[in-house]
Amino acid sequence: MSVRNGSAAGPFRQPKAVWAVAFACVISFMGIGLVDPILPALAKSLRATPSQVSLLFSSYLIVTAVAMLFVGWFSSRFGAKRTLVTGLAVIVVFAALAGTSGSINGIVGFRAGWGLGNALFIATSLAAIVASASGGFGGAIILYETALGLGIAVGPLLGGELGGISWRGPFFGVAVLMAVALIATVLFVPDLPKPARVTSPLAPLKALRHRGLLTMGVMALLYNWGFFTMLGYAPYPMELDAHRLGLVFTGWGLLVAAFSVFFAPRLQARFGTAPVLYVNLVGLAIVMAVIAAGVATPTVIIVAVIVSGAFIGINNTLTTQAVMLVSPVERPVASSAYGFLRFIGGGLAPYVAGKLADATDLSVPFYLGAATFLLAVPVLASGHGLLRQAEERGGEGESVGPTLIPVGRTAEGTTPPVIVAVAAHERAIAIVDAAARLARDTHSPLEVVHVQLTAVVEEQASDTETHDEARAAVTAHLDRLAGQGVIATGQILTTVGDHTAAGRVLARHATDTGARAIAVGRSPHGPLTQFAEGSFTTALTHAATCTVVLVAPDTAPRPLTSATLPALRDGAA
Repeated sequence: MSVRNGSAAGPFRQPKAVWAVAFACVISFMGIGLVDPILPALAKSLRATPSQVSLLFSSYLIVTAVAMLFVGWFSSRFGAKRTLVTGLAVIVVFAALAGTSGSINGIVGFRAGWGLGNALFIATSLAAIVASASGGFGGAIILYETALGLGIAVGPLLGGELGGISWRGPFFGVAVLMAVALIATVLFVPDLPKPARVTSPLAPLKALRHRGLLTMGVMALLYNWGFFTMLGYAPYPMELDAHRLGLVFTGWGLLVAAFSVFFAPRLQARFGTAPVLYVNLVGLAIVMAVIAAGVATPTVIIVAVIVSGAFIGINNTLTTQAVMLVSPVERPVASSAYGFLRFIGGGLAPYVAGKLADATDLSVPFYLGAATFLLAVPVLASGHGLLRQAEERGGEGESVGPTLIPVGRTAEGTTPPVIVAVAAHERAIAIVDAAARLARDTHSPLEVVHVQLTAVVEEQASDTETHDEARAAVTAHLDRLAGQGVIATGQILTTVGDHTAAGRVLARHATDTGARAIAVGRSPHGPLTQFAEGSFTTALTHAATCTVVLVAPDTAPRPLTSATLPALRDGAA
């Protein structure tokens, strides 16, 4: 499949607007990891108990949760740029105020304001990068994933270094860096188009009436309860200074980023979303139980926390994707409803953990966290059928899996077609024309399938183009082909993040129509990504019953088979 991307030179040749938002994303993703290394020092300096310090998480996350209900309305009313600028400005102000505070209650209050800014920013950052990227979403997603990895990995390291100087350092550091991002956003990010209609502030709450979205949201609430219990309380029994705590959570962050971006999609392609989540949640429960049982042994806690990064990275990506798959509402509304529930779980957990630790001992909150991970398993199981339908069939009941939508006139006659899969990419015309030559040579009609993808990166999801834009792209291809005398029809294939499911749906469609061949173009991500396990091209090649070929403007079509894919992948490596 040819995907939307920047210039052929690579994904990092982007406009200044993209770099401005990407830089802000790095700082935003540093977020909680930046604060973790200073928790013990903060408690000591301000003579506060761990349960009091835990309110830094609770105030931040609960305000973020409530704000998620309104950010969709705000963004659709005032536009993405104003939302980004407002969110960044709020973060700068409250991060700086937290650094000047002399009491734990003051920091807790300022962290609440920081949470409001965070909600405004994260709700629009991925969409802003996608909209501003040169040539489309392919390069934008690579850049967003890079920002995610840098932020999660570097945040604890920077927090540890600045925290070694003073516990105020991370707060002032965020304020300065976000101020730079704010100035860059104001100067370089253009006004982005507003949605056709304003989103109702009540839309996220109304969306929770849908069983699939509510089930996945409750599962995410339970997962985040365990996650933030660990994040908020694990630093204390480690008995490390800020610098060494920063190194521990940097190792954790590296695993979160790697497993979120690289391993989660491959595991999903191999085993399916629900089975991976079941195993993952049980794995997290075991890790939390190990922390609880070894709470008096710092080495056990350090190793367990770092290992948990792998499970958390997988869970963050696949839970978000599961929500998007089963949600019958618009993506921004689904994201807001899901964000509300998951942040509520994350916000309540540190507060309850603090009360439990004060009343009993430090192991009890971790045992409770392990129990919430386990409880998430039957909750997920109650929605397993909807998720399976979304992955395997799509479009039934409440599920919204990969779906084909006809564009223009329907096919006439019984001649087997040649199908070409392409997305909104600057070289799409050349790919379609190469497939048209193959269709002429085989005396076949051509069917253009435009792949419209909802990008899912860690815990964020964004539509890469509107349905109207996808329809216009297909119509433009059909009009051009008609002028060349090529008989052609069109389809839009909508999919949520899962390239494997999309490839299988197209393969089944080709079988149903008796297609002569399916043509795909070169991916701007490179052959290593295009031919990897879990990719669209690999899933299509394995599932198709007809010939699959790789087409290019100046070369003959190259057949793709299960035997040739490893050679293409290994050659690229």
